[in-house]
Amino acid sequence: MLWIKGGDKRFARLIRTLKKCQKERRMLPLPVETLPGQEQKLIQQIQEKTQVLNRNNVTRTMAYYDFYRDHPEIHWALLAHLVSRNAGWNMTDLAGEWLPRLLTAEQCRDFFLFLERGNWLIFHDAYPQLLLYEEGKNRNQNISYLLPYLGVSAFIKSVWDEFWKSHDLQLLAVALIVNEQSYLEARVIQNPRYRQNVLQTLDYVLQDILGLNHILFPRQASDIINTQEACPLVGCSVHHFDLLRKRILLGKQLYAMLFGQPTVLNDVLRWAEAHPHTGSRSDYWPHLFGTVQEWLPNTPYIPHLNKNKLKPGVPRLYSPSLVQAWPDTIQDAAEPGDWFRDWRMVSYLLAPCKAKSEEMMTPYCDGLEKVELAVLGKQTLFSL
Repeated sequence: MLWIKGGDKRFARLIRTLKKCQKERRMLPLPVETLPGQEQKLIQQIQEKTQVLNRNNVTRTMAYYDFYRDHPEIHWALLAHLVSRNAGWNMTDLAGEWLPRLLTAEQCRDFFLFLERGNWLIFHDAYPQLLLYEEGKNRNQNISYLLPYLGVSAFIKSVWDEFWKSHDLQLLAVALIVNEQSYLEARVIQNPRYRQNVLQTLDYVLQDILGLNHILFPRQASDIINTQEACPLVGCSVHHFDLLRKRILLGKQLYAMLFGQPTVLNDVLRWAEAHPHTGSRSDYWPHLFGTVQEWLPNTPYIPHLNKNKLKPGVPRLYSPSLVQAWPDTIQDAAEPGDWFRDWRMVSYLLAPCKAKSEEMMTPYCDGLEKVELAVLGKQTLFSL
């Protein structure tokens, strides 16, 4: 995949614009009351639609996908859909077969709130950008000047303006990755509450070590669905989630994997179209995971796994849907302000990533077996 080059005119334009924005830093959001009536109405409609669709992980995940189907030039919307699916699977893991046996109920709740806040904030910031683009596309007019009234960073506004000039799909996608991860940095990752309760706990480190942190893209090579076999998985492993640079690099790797390989993209799209998001891992491996708890609560755990299959005679692993696992939450208003401080953030748009498909079946199955061993180990320890 080709990214913007250092000597490119677009790059020079972006640097000039971002240097100017850095000097003229404005408090966000700008007051909507200063806009003409029709534009005030548009801002209100965008905010209201965003709020409705930001109800929970399922609604926002499907909103991304619906937007991508209507506007496939916005690559980031599909990437966001797939990453948001993974967030939903992580949320339901906290009420599923294994993690409640390893963590306390309070720890599971803290993990969920951490994931939900991040998922909610990204949608809160990004989806209005998508809706404003959609309106501009309908008008055949760049109306990105309205982005600051939605609280959107000067960094990504500058890139949207450039997109309307150059129609550079890759530049916009990577810039949205940079923007959304930077938006999260102060609001969630550096938030003392989450650093203490989640990011710095031993359990989070153990989760990282045990290999639970995988971003998975299921593939489907044909229209025929076989629920008895494990569908192929590609993706990346996630380590050091608390480092902004690592999260941005991960996003770029996933983007290159998805849009740099037509076969992978077509397979993933075919799978996504055939499997609406529920939050349960049975969405991709129904032979291994089920949404019904097939044995009595508090029953001693017995080994289930033989690689990516169940051992004979054991029930499927419990993986509830999101609505089974967690109620909708009421979120505090997003913290105001612009994360953008330094025009040199544009350097993240320069470094390319090779489009290579990372097969995840083996590392994912290895991770599952490690977690199962941890559950069995804890059970044995507490039975002594």
